[in-house]
Amino acid sequence: MVFQFDHLAMQVDDISEAVDWYLRVIPDTTVLHKDESWAFIDANGTRLAFVKKDQHPGHLAWRVSEEKLEAMAQEYSKPIKTHRDNTRSFYLEAPGGYWIEIICMKGSQWE
Repeated sequence: MVFQFDHLAMQVDDISEAVDWYLRVIPDTTVLHKDESWAFIDANGTRLAFVKKDQHPGHLAWRVSEEKLEAMAQEYSKPIKTHRDNTRSFYLEAPGGYWIEIICMKGSQWE
């Protein structure tokens, strides 16, 4: 695996409201994680994260190996952050002001 699309993260004001809406509207949606600051769902095969504006930018996330994460972080001079779920990542700003996350799941519950 070099690059694999992992999830779309959307900034929302109310995490519970966003999760509840998808549970009602999209068949076969399951909640993978939910707390007051972020949620992660599988909406019929598409993984979505809901994040607070002060914690993460809205973004597209691409899963990479640990080696690729390290190499890209060095190439783009970006520090790698370890998140509370043990994923490791960094963000790159794409044209138009959009963000992508380069993320490694090794050692996390999502591996």
